[in-house]
Amino acid sequence: MAAEENKALVRRFVEAQVKADLDTLDELLAPDFVDHSLEPGQDAGREGYMRALAEEIFSNQRTIIEDQAADGDKVISRLTINRIHDGGEFMGVAPTGMPFQSTAIVIHRISGDKILEEWSESSGLFEATRQRLETERIERERVEQELRVARRIQQASLPKEVPKLEGWQITPYYQPAREVGGDFYDFHLLPEGRLGLVVGDATGKGVSPALVMSTTCGMLRLAAQSHSSPAEMLQGVNEVLFPNIPSNMFVTCFYAILNPKSGHLVYANAGHDLPYLHRNGEAEELRARGMPLGLMSKMSYEEKETTLHVGEAALLYSDGLVEAHDPEGEMFGFPRLRALLAEHSAEEERLVGDFLMEELYSFVGEGWEQEDDITLLTLRRSAP
Repeated sequence: MAAEENKALVRRFVEAQVKADLDTLDELLAPDFVDHSLEPGQDAGREGYMRALAEEIFSNQRTIIEDQAADGDKVISRLTINRIHDGGEFMGVAPTGMPFQSTAIVIHRISGDKILEEWSESSGLFEATRQRLETERIERERVEQELRVARRIQQASLPKEVPKLEGWQITPYYQPAREVGGDFYDFHLLPEGRLGLVVGDATGKGVSPALVMSTTCGMLRLAAQSHSSPAEMLQGVNEVLFPNIPSNMFVTCFYAILNPKSGHLVYANAGHDLPYLHRNGEAEELRARGMPLGLMSKMSYEEKETTLHVGEAALLYSDGLVEAHDPEGEMFGFPRLRALLAEHSAEEERLVGDFLMEELYSFVGEGWEQEDDITLLTLRRSAP
């Protein structure tokens, strides 16, 4: 009878563990209870035991007592335990959210109607956790290596120098996010002293968009030598890029050609965010219709033109600026950008790029994690 009563006591104890029933555990644990299976540094007494159960680092726990045997004041139980580790850290392992199944042999020593000591040995849970952590480590190293490669590709594709034109101020600003995107900008020295300017963005993050971005940059440089207009350039690059780009990717791109002497600017747009022209205290959109590069074949691109006068400036940019979010989830947005550009005086010493980044940091607040690359390219006419 004593053996059966002890086994029943252990079954009640195991059920209380599963339910985190602290009142029942407090009733069943002896005042001088000792757990002999804890990690070094953990409290082996009853208070530490109950505190560990109260932390609820596991959910959906289901324990099956497969077999029991009693020998004197000891009860030996063979358990199968199913649970999910989605709470706090357990034995140095962060929550994985994965379901685990483990088996355990647990020995309880009983004195009267109290659990006096516990010994346990389990398998399955920690081996699965170890394998999961090793897999995560390998994947993390692979991603970091991919990001390093993508950064090198992206940096190698950006221009090393900014062209110097008399009477003009050309200011690029580029700030990559941790997860490398496909932003790019470039300059093309063209016949008759003209200058080609381009800002673009290949969709996605990592090595693939970096490769597509690098390829597109090369195509645009080549096209600049054989085409005289932005629309022709974009059309030619699109036809070459379309059959050679992954089906789930495309490139947005704004291309303009500047005549520094007259200030004449002719431009075309392949689905990129609309640049702004700062003129007379207003921010005008430079609109031109066109589909992103690599999306469809046989596309044509609308070509527009304008003239920049002294004190006027054009801003080309990528979506990393307007799509930044504040802590409440509000987006920086196009209306805010346009209003800020309109209020920025052409006579201010602060460059437009510096001004906008100050406003962005004020908007997103401390602790902001940049979501995407940010590229700004300002073209300002400073003298006749």
